Amino acid sequence: MCGARRRITRPPIPLPRLHRRRTMAEMEASLLRQFPLLLPQNRAKTVYEGFISAQGRDFHLKILLPEDLQMKNARLLCSWQLKTILNGYHQIVQQRMQHSPDLMSFMMELKMVLEVALKNKQELYAPPPPPQFYSSLMEEIGTLGWDKLVYVDTCLSTIKLKAEDASGRKHLITLKLKTKYPTESPDCVVDFPVSFSVSWTPQSSLISIYSQFLAALESLKAFWDVMDEIDEKTWVLEPEKPTRSATTRRIALENRASINIEVDPRHPTMLPECCFLGADHVVKPLGIKLSRNIHLWDPENSLLQNLKDVLEIDFPARANLEKSDFSMDCGICYAYQLDGAIPDQVCDNLQCGQPFHQICLYEWLRGLLTSRQSFNIIFGECPYCSKEEAPPPPSCVYGQHQGRPGHLAVRPVRALTAVSSLPRPLRNAMLWFEDKGRFLEPHQLPAAVLQSLRGSGAWKNEVSGRLEREKKKSHLL
Repeated sequence: MCGARRRITRPPIPLPRLHRRRTMAEMEASLLRQFPLLLPQNRAKTVYEGFISAQGRDFHLKILLPEDLQMKNARLLCSWQLKTILNGYHQIVQQRMQHSPDLMSFMMELKMVLEVALKNKQELYAPPPPPQFYSSLMEEIGTLGWDKLVYVDTCLSTIKLKAEDASGRKHLITLKLKTKYPTESPDCVVDFPVSFSVSWTPQSSLISIYSQFLAALESLKAFWDVMDEIDEKTWVLEPEKPTRSATTRRIALENRASINIEVDPRHPTMLPECCFLGADHVVKPLGIKLSRNIHLWDPENSLLQNLKDVLEIDFPARANLEKSDFSMDCGICYAYQLDGAIPDQVCDNLQCGQPFHQICLYEWLRGLLTSRQSFNIIFGECPYCSKEEAPPPPSCVYGQHQGRPGHLAVRPVRALTAVSSLPRPLRNAMLWFEDKGRFLEPHQLPAAVLQSLRGSGAWKNEVSGRLEREKKKSHLL
């Protein structure tokens, strides 16, 4: 058997080493997604240099890691701007560095500390107003009426005033005065469904703002009358405690079915945008009635009465029901509320009817091998009955989009990110996916795409160019 070939196999990689490689790869992918402006400067990845972003600003830094990549022996070099802002936080930064398991964790901690430091610096170094600021302000409050004053801070920089509209509803306006008041207009915070813009001149005063506030209340009276009638005469599932700025209401129709309406504050009695939520066999007939009876809508009648006439239903009265009649826990996370949202996806199987949170169902279906995705909608089977059903995807007006019969369909919640400061290749990749119907954050891009982009010369050239310009302006300390 001298001519026989011997087969030599390479020994398998030990599991601990393989696990370390996977952990390092996951850390690098997370670092790439969260901090795209921080680049490794050598093959061993013991030197990172770039920028950390906070409150819309980029700060130059450099991190030197030991050969074992342990953060407890790492060094942080900062630009003088970053060092100045973190003055007084050095002990906290060192403590975070000592206890962080990897670079990604430390960068997240550093960003949190930086955001707190920036906020405190802004408050600490605000210049004091001149003496006449206080005397003129006290005179204006006296003219306006002390009975309208709800709150004023010790610096007289924040003032809250109250008012009532024609229906007796109480409203507040918060004024944040600037040091150059009355030359500069104060910032106004109101609980309105529309923007509140103040007409201001250097001769204006609190009285003129209050008058404009009262005029805005009168213009929104009809809108709030409509919303109050809905809150009083129907069972509102969401929001549980609506604010005066809320324009949407999710109203219970029957068990496991509801309608979400969005009312136009400027035209509150016109037909609102309607979205039916629930099993298809329940909400589809309602959509047909809406299309068939839409000509019956009369703007002279109340919005609630028009909905009853068009949908040919009587809304369940809040006084005759208990919350448990409509509170159905999610079949995946077993909770009713998840980050303020309640279950809005329902299996269409008559024997099942299990509700789910949108995000829970999306994550569940994404993990199944039998699911499929078309653009940003995932189709798959119900986790409970395994029947293939198809309720309308969330965030769609009924009738504009229907899932393919035979599947549960759900789309992810879109998250928005300002991408102006990201490297151009990363921006282009996000726009490419958006053209395909997938709205992704940088950290949601596929790892293979990110690695390919980061290895491109365009990415490195853009970040390296910024680093060179930053080095000419300042030195790391």
